[in-house]
Amino acid sequence: MSNATQLIHSIPVDPLTGSISVPIYQTSTFVQEAPGVNKGFDYARTNNPTRATLETIIAQLEGGTTGIAFGSGLAAIDSVLKLLKAGDEIVAVDDIYGGAFRLFTHIYEKFGITVKYVDTTDVENVFNAVSEKTKLIWIETPTNPTLKVSDIAAIAKVAKANRCLLCVDNTFASPALQKPLALGADIVVHSATKYLGGHSDLIAGLVVTKEQELGDKVKFIQNASGAILAPFDSWLVIRGIETLHLRVKQHCANAQVVAEFLQDHPLVDKVFYPGLPSHPNHEVAKKQSTGYGGIVSFSLKIDTEEAATRFITSTHYFKLAESLGGVKSLLCHPATMTHKSIPADKRRAAGVADSLIRLSVGLEESADLVNDLSQAFEVLQKQPAASVSAVSATT
Repeated sequence: MSNATQLIHSIPVDPLTGSISVPIYQTSTFVQEAPGVNKGFDYARTNNPTRATLETIIAQLEGGTTGIAFGSGLAAIDSVLKLLKAGDEIVAVDDIYGGAFRLFTHIYEKFGITVKYVDTTDVENVFNAVSEKTKLIWIETPTNPTLKVSDIAAIAKVAKANRCLLCVDNTFASPALQKPLALGADIVVHSATKYLGGHSDLIAGLVVTKEQELGDKVKFIQNASGAILAPFDSWLVIRGIETLHLRVKQHCANAQVVAEFLQDHPLVDKVFYPGLPSHPNHEVAKKQSTGYGGIVSFSLKIDTEEAATRFITSTHYFKLAESLGGVKSLLCHPATMTHKSIPADKRRAAGVADSLIRLSVGLEESADLVNDLSQAFEVLQKQPAASVSAVSATT
C-alpha cells in the first residue's frame, strides 16, 4: 500500500454513525456512570475524541507510538523541553527558527538549561559539541530559513552513543517526504500550522515519539500544562492531512521551477533549495527524503534590508506574511520577521543575510509565480536605480 493510500485510510470512519468525516466533539466534559467509570473520556483537557483521532493519525504517519497535539508549534516544542531539568544541555542547529531560539534562550536558559548552537550539517560538529550534560540534540532539517539539511541517521548514532535524545523538527518536510523516527530520531515535532494543516487557517503543534514510555511523559506534560489543541482545530488538521501528499507533491514541483529560475537571475546572490544539485546538502536530502519541499530562500546581490523590503513589497501572488505551507504563496524577510529575535551577529553567522528572502511556494501555476518574481525584480532594478544598475551592469 502506498503512503498516500495509507494516509487517506488512516482517517477512520466514525463507528457510531458511519460518518466519513471525523466528528467534532465540541464538549468540555463527559458524563460518567460512576466516579472513574466512563467511556474513555472524562475531561476535554485530558482527552477528546477528535483530538485523539488526530494524535493517532500523526503517530501512524510518522511511524511512532504516540502522538500528542498542542495549541501551537511552540507549545509542542515547549513540551519537549519540559523533559529536561536544570543543569541539562541542548546541542541545537545554528540556523534555528527564531521562535525556538527565543524559547530556548529567554525562557529555559534562566532555568539552568544551556544551549550550544552548531552547524549540524557536519556531524563532527555535533560529536564535538556533545558533553556529559547533553540530554537533547535538536535539529531542523531542512532548516528555517537557509534550508540546511542534516544527516538524521548519522546524528542519531551520536545521540545513541551519548545516551541523549534526538528531536527533529519535521515541519518543512512533513511525513509526506521524510520519516525521522525511521532514521533513528526519538522525537518528531511539527508546527501543524504549516503543511499538515495546509490552508493557513489554524494554529497547531504536534509531537510524535518513537517509544511509548517517552510518549507517556510528553502526554503527562500536555495534560499538566494544558496547552491542548481544540476539537475544531484538531478536525481542521485532520482535513488538511487528507490532501497532504497531493499538496506536497505540487509544492515540490513548483518550488523546483522557482529555484531554477532564481539561480539564473543576475540580481540573485545565492539560492537555498535542497533540490538544486548545487546545494551543499543535496545528496543527503536525496538520501533521506522523497522530495525537497516547498520552501525556497534566496539572497540578493545588494545585501541590504532596504533592497529586500522593496522586493517583498512588489509581488502580487506572493503575499507578504508570516508562516508558510499553505496553498497560497507567501514570502517574508527573516531578518526583520521570523528571525528578528536572534541577534544580528548570530543570525548572519548562520547564513541569514540582511537581504535573505524566504518563499513559501504555493499551488498556483508555476509560470504565474515566476512571472510575479520577474516583475518584482524589475521594480528592484528601477529603484534604488544607482545601486541595482551597478550590480546588473557587472553581471
